[in-house]
Amino acid sequence: MSIAVGIVRNIDELGRIVIPAEMRQMLHMGKGDPVVITSDNVSVTLRKYAPGCTFCDSLDRLLDFKGKKICSHCKVRILNGGE
Repeated sequence: MSIAVGIVRNIDELGRIVIPAEMRQMLHMGKGDPVVITSDNVSVTLRKYAPGCTFCDSLDRLLDFKGKKICSHCKVRILNGGE
């Protein structure tokens, strides 16, 4: 579920912005948590880092296999000989 929240923050002299406490709490982000920053050349997206599938980086329906994350789609592809 995506909630549109419009909060304006200025970039400081070192290029930093502060993520408001309310948003950090809503997203369960704490001090020292890794954050992924991506851009599509129009907007910048921040998300809390979570390790994805070893093969495709998907975050959907991950399984643990010998300490590695693998999504169900890649599992099926591997079981079918990589097709």
